[in-house]
Amino acid sequence: MLKLFITAVLLTTVISVSAQVKSFQFEGVKRKYLVYLPASYQSDTTQSFPLVFNFHGGGMTVAEQMLYTRMNEAADKHHFIVVYPSGIKQDWNVGFEMSYQNGTNDIGYVKAILDSLKQAYRIDNKAVFATGLSRGGFFCHRLAAEMPDDFAAIASIGGPLPDSVKHFHQSNKKVSVMQVHGTADKVVKYDGKTDAYASAPATYRYWVTRNGLAGQKENKQVFNSDRKDNTSVMMQEVTNKNVTVSLVTIENGGHTWPGSVSYNIGYPLGNTTRDIDMNEIIWRFFRKNRKH
Repeated sequence: MLKLFITAVLLTTVISVSAQVKSFQFEGVKRKYLVYLPASYQSDTTQSFPLVFNFHGGGMTVAEQMLYTRMNEAADKHHFIVVYPSGIKQDWNVGFEMSYQNGTNDIGYVKAILDSLKQAYRIDNKAVFATGLSRGGFFCHRLAAEMPDDFAAIASIGGPLPDSVKHFHQSNKKVSVMQVHGTADKVVKYDGKTDAYASAPATYRYWVTRNGLAGQKENKQVFNSDRKDNTSVMMQEVTNKNVTVSLVTIENGGHTWPGSVSYNIGYPLGNTTRDIDMNEIIWRFFRKNRKH
């Protein structure tokens, strides 16, 4: 769904890439992922650390996702571990082009990674989160629906609620959800797609209801307009002491990671807003929505 060009990224971006490549056999297939430890992990040997899964978009590699989102920098600043899993054929099973129930067992794969990381590193079990772009964002909704005991919150960028996730969602356990989407996204439509995925607003309403927040006061925040890209950002949010659901709407925004560098080489990704630093927004959301 989304293909970035790593050559351009490497030529124009200076970023720490000291991530460790891990691999293991899962259900007869060699799977791999990258793990990035913040500098403070080695200096503070007694503290447990939050863990953020960062899922790539369709057609992307883990290296592209790491370099494009620049989340390692946020990890160093805010002291959390980042893991970048790799999907089979650079894809995630969200019910598109494969069987939701009988296709690639990506839920089992994530569980295996999480178990391995808990054994190898000092993980704060109450602060395990997931974010992702495009196809990876779609998959975050599946994690919220199927692994609520493990994940405290998810933040999906350009990947609203898939129909299959909604259809098979059985758990009543609460998970905080942030949906981020550009209104001018031509790759994954803000208004949704029939028989595929919900609109961004419908995704927001679904999780508000599912988390028992319907009828509660909604807070809104408007960020300054970026004159260059003609974008503006509004956040809608409903919250209580246990759970939060947010919708971040980027007016005239494209299929991009807000606050990152624009890479529209050969692909119509659209505008990248400079109004917000997505990693800062995500981390603030995660930090206040750890499990109790």
